[in-house]
Amino acid sequence: MVIDMGFIIEIIKFIIFSLIIVIVSKQILVKLLRKLAEILDLTPKAVGNVAGFATSMPELLTVFFSATQGLYDTSIYNIISSNVINFIQYIWSIVINKNGKVLQNRALKTELVMVIVTIIIPVLMVIFNIEASIGIVPIFILLFILLYYIKGNVYKIYKIHELSDEENAKIQEEKKWLKNKQKVALITFLKLIGVGVALFIIGSMLGNTLEALSNRFNIPEAVIGIILGFVTSIPELITFIEAQKHHSKNTDDVQGVVEATSNLFTSNMLNLFVIESIGIIVYFIVS
Repeated sequence: MVIDMGFIIEIIKFIIFSLIIVIVSKQILVKLLRKLAEILDLTPKAVGNVAGFATSMPELLTVFFSATQGLYDTSIYNIISSNVINFIQYIWSIVINKNGKVLQNRALKTELVMVIVTIIIPVLMVIFNIEASIGIVPIFILLFILLYYIKGNVYKIYKIHELSDEENAKIQEEKKWLKNKQKVALITFLKLIGVGVALFIIGSMLGNTLEALSNRFNIPEAVIGIILGFVTSIPELITFIEAQKHHSKNTDDVQGVVEATSNLFTSNMLNLFVIESIGIIVYFIVS
């Protein structure tokens, strides 16, 4: 049996580039965004939204660079895999933190139903072989706006426990070390830009590797996309668990679940409606 060293090298590059994206996202990007959110005194729901943007960066990079190589199927399977795994990881994080009772809140239930919608839509696209079309982009954007509008209103209708004055005082006490918030915020923002540039460069290298695996070595795009989904979903798992642990120590379990749920919702919404739209547009430009 002859071993193709070129194939082995591309597989090693794929693993290395993917791991770098995940590690940088988890250890640097997510932490910087959480720090920025805390400096700005954001609510747990808002912090979850910020974390959702942060943890979707790996998907954005892999979908964008897959599309630049003409690998549309890779991007759609990446989104399906990521959104399904995100949901499974979220449920697992709720179970291990014993926060199942918190999900009785109707606002959280409604949010989870909309998360399931972000899983069903791309699955139906694959089942019915719906090809990439620019016409899908405005539909995705409208659905993104509609579902976010619904989310905003259900939180108002089904009120979730707010922090007490005592709990807020405790949190503020822990933040007193931030004496010059504007300076810290600016430095954090500049670091985020640097991390974004680094991720873009690594993502470009990963895109070239994906193109080689698909075109030179005939690895099915679906297989590559599903594997990428597993890789790019690791940051979400970390943030789901850390959000609940963080709030269980400082306030209560409800706020941790609110943050994790907002993270899941934002991540899946961005993956399907925004990042996939970007992938479609880039795919048509390069094609």
